[in-house]
Amino acid sequence: MWYRLWSLRRWGHVFSRIVPILNSPKVPLGEKLLFAVPVLIYIVMPDVLPYLPIDDVAVTLLMMNWFTSRAERKYGA
Repeated sequence: MWYRLWSLRRWGHVFSRIVPILNSPKVPLGEKLLFAVPVLIYIVMPDVLPYLPIDDVAVTLLMMNWFTSRAERKYGA
């Protein structure tokens, strides 16, 4: 799993697929919000978790990775 998170090939795939997945009619709005809402909340309100040493960018990247994997597996998007 850690190899996959550090793989440049994987991140290239995530960055190239996130916008098409978010624009895809195959993926329901609820699934898209499952990605967007937590990321936006964390960016707007990072003080909710003041003792968690994770940057906004790291949270966004981890959520992008999770969402891309889930949408491709579930919807073939």
